[in-house]
Amino acid sequence: MSQAIEQIAQSAGIGDIAAKVFEGTRLSKDDGVRLYKADVHAVGALANWVREKKHGDLTYFNVNQHINYTNVCNKLCRFCAFQRLPGQEGAYVMKPEEVAEKIEAQLHEPVTEVHMVAGIYPKLPYEYYLDILRAVKEKRPSIHIKAFTMIELMQIARRAKKPLAEVLPELVEAGLGSCPGGGAEVFSDRVRDLGYDKKNTGQEWIDTARTVHEAGLRSNCTMLHGHIETIEERVDHHDRLRTLQDETGGFQTYIPLSFHPANTEWSHLPGPTAMDELREIAVSRLLLDNIDHIKAYWIMLSIPVAQMALSFGSDDVDGTVVEEKIYHEAGATTPQEVKRGELVQWIRDAGRIPVERDTLYNVIWSADEALAKVGAAAPVASV
Repeated sequence: MSQAIEQIAQSAGIGDIAAKVFEGTRLSKDDGVRLYKADVHAVGALANWVREKKHGDLTYFNVNQHINYTNVCNKLCRFCAFQRLPGQEGAYVMKPEEVAEKIEAQLHEPVTEVHMVAGIYPKLPYEYYLDILRAVKEKRPSIHIKAFTMIELMQIARRAKKPLAEVLPELVEAGLGSCPGGGAEVFSDRVRDLGYDKKNTGQEWIDTARTVHEAGLRSNCTMLHGHIETIEERVDHHDRLRTLQDETGGFQTYIPLSFHPANTEWSHLPGPTAMDELREIAVSRLLLDNIDHIKAYWIMLSIPVAQMALSFGSDDVDGTVVEEKIYHEAGATTPQEVKRGELVQWIRDAGRIPVERDTLYNVIWSADEALAKVGAAAPVASV
């Protein structure tokens, strides 16, 4: 198989990059720029080789639900359709008991994870964040809480009036299990100044993630692509994630986030095409050699594109997702929820083997009995 891929890569002018991949040699930033410009099918074939070397046909999913506890935000990002100002029509802040009601409403489903992210509302006291964690755990003690992006954690520490390293153990005691990867956008200062200048810098995001990892928590990482960023800025973003992963080993999964222009200040931009999205999956699989998993987030991609992504380097499709708000405010037309059986079937239809995981990639169920035969050697462990 590698010989056929080598021929495809040679025809596309990236034979030397393919040779590095086959040898296990880290790609350079210049290699990354070339991958963004090369034939997408050749790049995808090479990324699929890496994906199958790491995971075979296994494709991971979980049974999860989303809670966006407030849409009030003071960052005014030009790419965001979710945010509201205090008192603006549609603005809301969920009380801890309302968060608990959302959890209770899904007790009949085998949910193992709740994903909680929201806007930045400075008036929320530190105790609020502890209370919503406790509210979730009170209703469903066994659930894993994946909550608070790096910018949310920065705000929580600010409200606590103490360093994040001191705040994290208190959040963990209240129920925090891991952190999502959103809010990174693109680390470029140029892009930040034009699109989200009130938000943390790329370096602040990196520093906060480092603190999270040093506290023993795992997190994901992301990049928002398909707006005003350049190829070079994308590659630099990947390189900075890769460098931090070398240092901490704390990233579990990378998720390319597709820009959705509808209802945003950047609505005049076209947004990424399906082929752009597949290329982003493939390039990230090749550049991020030290991050185990690449996620095709079906909420943003659409189900057919997510299925295709499983042959372009991705090995994860996220989960069942209940009531996702952020990307649907920006015009996402995908469902807000799917059933477990639907996810399993989509993965099978894509020619892959469904594996239900928990947040930390421990296997809960696999469609392939062969997985049990390889036991601990199976590529299912988190970093």
